[in-house]
Amino acid sequence: MSLELGDVSASATGARGSGLIGLAVGVVLLIAAPFLFYPVFAMEVLCMALFACAFNLLIGGGGLLSFGHAAFFGAGAYIAAETAKSFGFPFELALLCGIASATALGLLFGLTAIRRQGLYFAMITLALAQAIYFLALRLPFTNSEDGIQAVPRGKLLGLVDLTNNFAMYYVTAAIFLAGYLLVARVWRSPFGQVLRAIKDNEPRMISLGYPVDRYKLMNFVLSAALAGVAGAVKAIAIGLATLSDVDFTTSAAVVLMVLLGGMGTLLGPVVGAVLIVAMDEYLAGIGIPVPVVIGVIFIVIILVFRRGIVGEAVYLWNRWRAGARA
Repeated sequence: MSLELGDVSASATGARGSGLIGLAVGVVLLIAAPFLFYPVFAMEVLCMALFACAFNLLIGGGGLLSFGHAAFFGAGAYIAAETAKSFGFPFELALLCGIASATALGLLFGLTAIRRQGLYFAMITLALAQAIYFLALRLPFTNSEDGIQAVPRGKLLGLVDLTNNFAMYYVTAAIFLAGYLLVARVWRSPFGQVLRAIKDNEPRMISLGYPVDRYKLMNFVLSAALAGVAGAVKAIAIGLATLSDVDFTTSAAVVLMVLLGGMGTLLGPVVGAVLIVAMDEYLAGIGIPVPVVIGVIFIVIILVFRRGIVGEAVYLWNRWRAGARA
């Protein structure tokens, strides 16, 4: 028994050490990224990566497939852009307004859809998101197809000039890292364990007395809030909020990011976001039809890499460790 406990303790210590090493490598990559890539492109990647992490918290942690998550991303983008440009709000306040709007919208969507499951839940979120798209198309302040352009970045805490691309990038990187660590903390918390148990066997959790709908609603609202953070930062960093932010294609893209990287893994959505945004940026520049390439990738994932890139890597690593231990 003591030997088994020692093995478990050593395994936990090793996993914790590996996690710290991975975090340190990630921080180094975040610091070096603007020197290796155009800072504005790097900011867009980080915003989409945070959006993918938010969606993964919903589907990977709670098993809820939403086809309308762009509604929260776009709500955060539009409100942050409008408050920063028309009302002259500072960066922090505009960001908070965008987050608050996405959170409120997430609560409204959740209360409407959370009692449904599977395809019914997905279709309700899609219908509600299309209503938000219609509002974004018709409301006067959104400027229809033109969107809200030339959004000012302002200053961070009234001191740091965010018009400098490097300063804006590092603020974006800090927000992304905070969001990623929040998702990781939720993932490993008792709350996250209950969510995964609900995903695996909801009737059993109901029989054990857990308020399943309340847990699912809390997860949905948290995911919507993080998506709003990503949208608000993107609108201010890029200086633009458009209909594409609330369009179904954005909801579909984030689903693909999570599936490509690995649903249910912490790093997978980040990897998927980097690959999808990079393909969208560079393939379009050389005239290759991006939707066709993305469609082919989606088919390959479904047929060959059902766990995603990171998911397959983790699976193979665990199999190798099990074989080595045997």
